[in-house]
Amino acid sequence: MSQQSRTRPSGNATALNESYDTALLDLDGVVYAGGEAIAHAVDSLVTARDAGMRLAYVTNNALRPPEAVARHLTELGVPAGPEDVITSAQAVSRLIAERFPAGSKVLVIGGEGLRVALRERGLEPVESAEDGPVAVVQGYGGPDLAWGRFAEACYAINRGVPWFASNTDLTIPSPRGIMPGNGAAVEVVRIATGAEPQVAGKPLPPMHRETILRTGARRALVVGDRLDTDIEGAFNGGVDSLLVLTGVTDGAQLLAAAPEYRPTYVDADLRGLLTGQPDVIGGPDGGFGCGGWTASVGGDALVLDGDGDALDGLRALCAAAWTDAGEGSCARETGKALAKLGL
Repeated sequence: MSQQSRTRPSGNATALNESYDTALLDLDGVVYAGGEAIAHAVDSLVTARDAGMRLAYVTNNALRPPEAVARHLTELGVPAGPEDVITSAQAVSRLIAERFPAGSKVLVIGGEGLRVALRERGLEPVESAEDGPVAVVQGYGGPDLAWGRFAEACYAINRGVPWFASNTDLTIPSPRGIMPGNGAAVEVVRIATGAEPQVAGKPLPPMHRETILRTGARRALVVGDRLDTDIEGAFNGGVDSLLVLTGVTDGAQLLAAAPEYRPTYVDADLRGLLTGQPDVIGGPDGGFGCGGWTASVGGDALVLDGDGDALDGLRALCAAAWTDAGEGSCARETGKALAKLGL
């Protein structure tokens, strides 16, 4: 089923780690949450890797360099090296390096991850608009990024210096809750300058290109918990995706997903990498069946009948909702159907 015409989750008789050569994994909400490993993540990733699947960890967070991310993963029990980590800092640094020659100065508004990535491309990070930068690059710099850094960006941009951003995620999770992400910081500079940055991170193509260049993947599977970055990024890259329900996306959001946000597969957690996926079957009455469940549209609501595995019920509901919505978003009431699944 093509990305553009997806009206139901796909089935797959073979375990996903055998059907795809590389998993492009988001981190927060997929592998860990608040710095701690999510249940079943470590064992599932080790098993998939030992069976021959390449694992690449793809993050929009430009704060930490790959070495630091790999060290964190290894501490959690997931064997990873710096070469297994792809960041939006790397993607945006490639964009800049393709436009400007080696040795060019780039004004950095962000953390060490950006500086490391720029040096990898032969570019020189600088701290002031007075240092003669050919570009400004902005990435997440942590909660203590000084207000004066935004002023430096504005001084340079208002002089006509091109502006690049690692990503525009408005929020980022933290152990204390949701906090402003790089997208919120980008808005500060946008309001002050009236300029628009060139953005590299998910869900835009430069980030997907970076992952393919660095991994050499021939048949990649994007694995994520967010519809608006991970799944849309897979859609834009023309590759399949697995949504895991260990992060920000809930059942109601999944059922309301427009075409670019609809994953190929849906599973509870990363154990889904190690299994096949059940087919969703269309019935003669217009309903959809999966496992012991049947989903259909009744009046202004989705209707769910049957029993069995809750995930099968959710997959059937996706088929009913997405088929009914077509190229839009499902406007039917979903609460009662999801309540039957405990979702």
